[in-house]
Amino acid sequence: MPALFPRQTRLVLAAATALALLAGCGALDAGSRVTTALTPYRIEIVQGNFVSREQVEALQKGMHRDQVRQVLGTPLVTSVFHEERWDYVFTLKRQGVEPQQRRLTVFFQGDSMDRVEGDTMPSESEFVAALDNRRKAGKVPRLEATEEELRTFDGKRKPAAPAPTQPAAAPAPADYPPLETPR
Repeated sequence: MPALFPRQTRLVLAAATALALLAGCGALDAGSRVTTALTPYRIEIVQGNFVSREQVEALQKGMHRDQVRQVLGTPLVTSVFHEERWDYVFTLKRQGVEPQQRRLTVFFQGDSMDRVEGDTMPSESEFVAALDNRRKAGKVPRLEATEEELRTFDGKRKPAAPAPTQPAAAPAPADYPPLETPR
């Protein structure tokens, strides 16, 4: 039985098919718009104690350990081998944002605070602003109307239709029937 296509034609078709398949695979590399648009959801991970600049400024040399704990909270790391040191570490990992990590170490002499070392801490308002980076800063709408706008609004308003009159209800009877039947 003779072949439908000659041998050379079959080889050319096989080579063309292989090249088309390889070209298709190359279109779905990591730089493609399709693969970058479809990213899995990654949960935000917040670990440790957030310490604000205001809290660090409230610390004073000589404060007792309990006072430091009241200002900063319980330390994330306390070591049996380094009893004179408390470490406060804060890590924030969010999708599409570089991970943030801040460290603060409080050193004690006995039960009183000696010194504080660590990163420069953001204020509470700076930290909240950094968290809300997904919202685009837009124009804040004006929430008050001028007297002229109120008059214009009142002029556009249609007068309310008069309420339909309802017939007066019958007066309640003065004598009610007994609840139980007489025996």
